[in-house]
Amino acid sequence: MPFEKLAVMILPREVIGGHGAVEKVGDVFKKLTSSKRGVIVTGNTTRTLAGERVKGILETAGIETSIVQVDYATEENVERVKEHTKNFGAKVLIGIGGGTKIDIAKKSAFDLGLDFISIPTSASHDGVASPRATISKNGLSSSVEAMMPAALIADTEIIVTAPFRFLAAGAADVLSNLPALKDWNLGHKLKGERVSSSAYAISEFAAREIISNASQIKPQVEESVWLVIKQIVFSGIAMSIAGNSRPASGSEHMFAHAVDSMKKGNGLHGELCGIGSIIAMYLHGADWVQIRNTLQTIGAPTTLAQVSLTEDDAIEALMMAHKTRPDRYTILGESGISETAAREALNITGVS
Repeated sequence: MPFEKLAVMILPREVIGGHGAVEKVGDVFKKLTSSKRGVIVTGNTTRTLAGERVKGILETAGIETSIVQVDYATEENVERVKEHTKNFGAKVLIGIGGGTKIDIAKKSAFDLGLDFISIPTSASHDGVASPRATISKNGLSSSVEAMMPAALIADTEIIVTAPFRFLAAGAADVLSNLPALKDWNLGHKLKGERVSSSAYAISEFAAREIISNASQIKPQVEESVWLVIKQIVFSGIAMSIAGNSRPASGSEHMFAHAVDSMKKGNGLHGELCGIGSIIAMYLHGADWVQIRNTLQTIGAPTTLAQVSLTEDDAIEALMMAHKTRPDRYTILGESGISETAAREALNITGVS
């Protein structure tokens, strides 16, 4: 029988990180295209922080640049960016921000078939380097296919100025690869789902690097930023190799998405994934204590109180979490977990 598998992997052509890395954006742009027009997607704060600077660098390099300022990652904003990009005649989109602006840019680039440059101003989750975007439609958020960055420019001088909470959340998001991989294995064993051994290995390596270097992730230290960003990039590459988000998203992400849909608490995406990882590892019968201890060392939340959630909020989220990705089999099963099981997981792990 002939080998019929067909895999398409889109990986970053340029990953530049370090102090002053953003100064290379003109050179990177010219490597991607012969076009002399680009569109920057950014927000109000990030425009001041880096957007206008990037525009100036590009224009000095002879690249005509337009800025679209957006707020939330909604389908309406994606359509707005796409329309502006087509009218301007740009061939490259540049997302500058901490998450939502990059999501809008990468989804717009995917729909238009254009290259995308990711320039994060914080590192709060692995979305800055992944081929997925979280876009809201009619008030409901969902993870959708998006353009893998053709280039990622991580300027540690810029990112280190963001509140440390964001960097800790980004580290927590990478750490959540471990329960996600266990869920992937479960899907393979029980549903015959295909597992990519290379994507699995890269994803696990990224999470283990966070565990090994947790004590080195500190506020106002540029080396800490680069340490986390590297693992975020590896997570993105793992997802691209797999062709989906399986290597970095399982039941712990379902929990985070369920909390988001309930509009409860004040936890960042990565923070909720970290807490979800403690719970998911417990449900798997795996080493949830190591996850909790690593999060505590980094300075990321490990309890509901730290993200302003009640025990009842978390139980509700856990019981409905399986519905956020009904196509994805995890430890939560196809009908969810019971209230008793949810409460027990929260209490035994000390999350509640």
